[in-house]
Amino acid sequence: MAAEVQPRPQARKPGLLSKIEAFQEVVSAAVIIPKEDGVISVSEDRTIRVWLKRDSGQYWPSVYHTLPSKYSCSLPSKTYFIEHFCPLPVFQEFLLSEDYNKMTPTSTFQAHQGRVSVVLFVLEMEWLLSTGQDKNFNWLCSESGQQLGTYRTAAWVSGLQFDVETRHAFVGDQSGQVTILKLEQESCSLVTTFKGHTGNVTALCWDPVQRVLFSGSSDHSIIMWDIGGRKGTAIELQGHNDKVQGLCYASHTRQLISCSSDGGIVIWNMDVTRQETPEWLDSDSCQKCEQPFFWNFKQMWDSKKIGLRQHHCRKCGQAVCGKCSSRRSTIPLMGFEFEVRVCDSCHESISDEDRAPTVTFHDSKHSVVYMHYEPTTGNLLTSGADKVIKVCGVI
Repeated sequence: MAAEVQPRPQARKPGLLSKIEAFQEVVSAAVIIPKEDGVISVSEDRTIRVWLKRDSGQYWPSVYHTLPSKYSCSLPSKTYFIEHFCPLPVFQEFLLSEDYNKMTPTSTFQAHQGRVSVVLFVLEMEWLLSTGQDKNFNWLCSESGQQLGTYRTAAWVSGLQFDVETRHAFVGDQSGQVTILKLEQESCSLVTTFKGHTGNVTALCWDPVQRVLFSGSSDHSIIMWDIGGRKGTAIELQGHNDKVQGLCYASHTRQLISCSSDGGIVIWNMDVTRQETPEWLDSDSCQKCEQPFFWNFKQMWDSKKIGLRQHHCRKCGQAVCGKCSSRRSTIPLMGFEFEVRVCDSCHESISDEDRAPTVTFHDSKHSVVYMHYEPTTGNLLTSGADKVIKVCGVI
């Protein structure tokens, strides 16, 4: 599966363990069953399937259920309950038998007036968190089906995470904004909002130990938000050439795993001291050679010189002209794993050691639609637009 693009001797590359190919449509969600050689998949062919690994090493379906209409789906990873939703916005809960050979519908309830976008099951609270195209964020009791509360979001939500200890919900939406809400049993309050993406938020990942939130976006970037330190630190990570589709965090090795729609998988070493990218400075002239920029008519007239185009050094943030920023460099500790524009003086200050990569790049060999990481086995699951599920050993 994983052809190394930029090899790093110390890192393991994902090794393909198994493939599941018996699908008529794209698999919209799938999870590895914890502590089992099994996979639960949800496909756009309206089926929910449980796959168990046989002695031959191949996955075979042990049970499946067909739904009456097309739907989207999200699967919890810490329980054998499955929540699915259809365009009628109905949630249906299934219970799997201990031998995974029987799937029994147990509950059905409704929470939205529009199509559901994201579902998150919180086993510790017995809460079901959901967002829909009606721009409502709801949470309800999964045991009684009673809706506990609702919050109106600014835009259609496309990312959702929850911290059990503090009862904070992290909501990422199509405007590129992330909202933090404090949930109570029957009420919620707005904690704060922050925005750093130029595209919509496509994925969220929460590390409850370091108290760091990762957000991925259609702008190809990932932002690491320092929530626990309360420093307001936002570190940008640039390692993809296409929309970020999924984020997973391996807390025991402090590695972030991200995937994009072009099939790229990036494994980030987060056990390094990273630097926040600087704010871009404003200036009417180059802060290196003092040549005027093209909108600075007065200085152009006084100096009898044609104005220059403004650029910014990604390392120091200064406004510079093209001549004073003709060099390019990677700056891995600032999250720039690809070469970016830097001013000439900053380029000279960056050593070969500073350019040492903090990631490894891999090719999943299919356009990734969904990703799931199982920490107990260190296995990574990806489903692709090619209607194939791949299970790989990663960490």
